[in-house]
Amino acid sequence: MERPLPRLPAEARAARSAPAALPTRRSYALAACLIATFMAAVENTIVATAMPTIVADLGGFQLFSWVFAAYLLTQGVSIPIYGRLADIFGRKRVFIAGAALFLLGSTLCGFAWGMVPLILFRALQGLGAGAVQPIAYTIAGDLYTPAERARVQGLLSGTFGVAAVIGPALGAFLVEHVSWSVVFWINLPIGVAAMAMIALFLNERLEHHRRQIDYLGALLLMLGAGSLMLALVQGVSLDAAVLAGALGIGLAALAALAYYERRVTEPMLPLRLWRNRIIVVGSFGGFSMGAITMAVAAFLPTYVQAVMGLSATAAGFTLGAMSVSWALASFAAGRVMVRTSYRLTAVVGALGLILGTAALIMLTPQRGLLWAGAGSLLVGIGMGFCNTTYIVSVQASVSWQERGVATSANMFMRMVGQALGTALFGAVLNLGLARAVPGMADAVNRLLDPVERQGLDPQLIRRLSAAIAGSLHEVYLIAGALALVTLALGLSLPPLLSPLRKAPEG
Repeated sequence: MERPLPRLPAEARAARSAPAALPTRRSYALAACLIATFMAAVENTIVATAMPTIVADLGGFQLFSWVFAAYLLTQGVSIPIYGRLADIFGRKRVFIAGAALFLLGSTLCGFAWGMVPLILFRALQGLGAGAVQPIAYTIAGDLYTPAERARVQGLLSGTFGVAAVIGPALGAFLVEHVSWSVVFWINLPIGVAAMAMIALFLNERLEHHRRQIDYLGALLLMLGAGSLMLALVQGVSLDAAVLAGALGIGLAALAALAYYERRVTEPMLPLRLWRNRIIVVGSFGGFSMGAITMAVAAFLPTYVQAVMGLSATAAGFTLGAMSVSWALASFAAGRVMVRTSYRLTAVVGALGLILGTAALIMLTPQRGLLWAGAGSLLVGIGMGFCNTTYIVSVQASVSWQERGVATSANMFMRMVGQALGTALFGAVLNLGLARAVPGMADAVNRLLDPVERQGLDPQLIRRLSAAIAGSLHEVYLIAGALALVTLALGLSLPPLLSPLRKAPEG
């Protein structure tokens, strides 16, 4: 029998009215959370690897990006709503409902007969994914004291690094030796196992009393967040009028939400949380980290392949460096956090981001692949430290009744940062290319293809490479500025606050 660890006094006060899980089974519930987190994390990397084969089979290349956009849109919009529902109805019910929806979407994706049905099924899959990861993090936050959370949330964050390494290789294997449908169906046994373990080993004692569900708040949140996410994720491909309409609707809906939520007894998005300094810092820290992540994940491979003229395997090496260091730093952050403070751990992470983006700012073709990999590795260290710190500090700053929505807010802001970062960096790259080599978009595409690159004139290759390098230099200057913002956010955390110490009063 596993002996339950004593709660800290502050934690005990916050948990008086919280449903409790049996301490003897929390390790099994944590295992279910790790499994669920891996399933959600590996989804995009494994699907990205299979997409060329899927397009070759289903056609519809012009809709290629919507396979990812539909998933991200519905996932992002639903994350805050699931967090609030978990605070009202308990984690178990909401997790199982969301995971079941995710698995239904996964099953249907494998049976897709065309690109449009695949996009619709991916949207359904994303609607379920909005519950899986944030509720898994919330369950882990419920089961462990703040001091223990530092280690446990490090495990959950490290799962992303593992998924980033395994996903592409697993996707390539399944596509080559089985079928692209199995890329989606492989989620089924993983998801069923996580659902069964949560059902069996997470025991909540819920207080049964009448609760009001803020349906209008949920509708305004979905409309506002969905419209803005659409503008961010697909802004480049939308007509100017559609883009302006999406931005206008999104801002109007969020303004209406802010006005309405102040007058609701049980709001879907409690605005008082945004008066909590820890939540504000953690959420905007997640936003800046999300944007910086995309500067590496989405654009460093382009530098390696187009500017350095190296292979996709070499580009994968640079991303692998970030994934591995992210996982290892997440584990280390938990230990450092307990021995020092949230502020120090966040500052260490921010310094890693600053050093990593500085290395990428100074990147030149002559410095080579190892320099690019070192920059990626340092960014990964920064991500591991910052992500774990902000999740643990946010969860410790609220009671059980608001832990779900607080955790979800942090993850939602990180997704918005990823979407905005991708859109902004993409616009900077395209603008730089249009200025330096106007009318040569087709030549840039050929530059990225190892076979067609050999047919280009050497002088043209040098000109295109210089244009791409110059544009990506501007991208990494912006990422460096965001890293400085992350440092300022880390320094704004209370100096003595840690998993073992409360912040000083006043």
